[in-house]
Amino acid sequence: MKRDKKIIQLAKKLVELSKDNGVVTEARVGEVLAGLKQAAHRQHLTVLKTYLTFVRREVALQTAVVSTPDALSASALKAIEAKYTQMYGRTITATIQQDTSLIAGVRVRVGDDVYDASVAGRLQRLAENVN
Repeated sequence: MKRDKKIIQLAKKLVELSKDNGVVTEARVGEVLAGLKQAAHRQHLTVLKTYLTFVRREVALQTAVVSTPDALSASALKAIEAKYTQMYGRTITATIQQDTSLIAGVRVRVGDDVYDASVAGRLQRLAENVN
């Protein structure tokens, strides 16, 4: 049990080392992985798996996945990035994901938070309220 806590603590510290100005970057992750390779931790596979889990979580927290039925303009995407960067107080990068089931509107996911401004979402909430 203590070993698991130590591995989790190590993985969290490695994630912090993977950040450049509060954002996980590919270059920093490469540096961390090179350092891990040199250190040759006894439970290197467990450390790497835990590190990967925390890095994925951190990247999800700094990425806004914007689901739309159609493509968005570059200015709309920049506006979404600016809004969520201000809202969360950290740099958020927006990516587009096409979802034709939304009919119209957008759905934005930042980490575990979902903001639904789509017609499909409104219809679903209306159906739930009627029942």
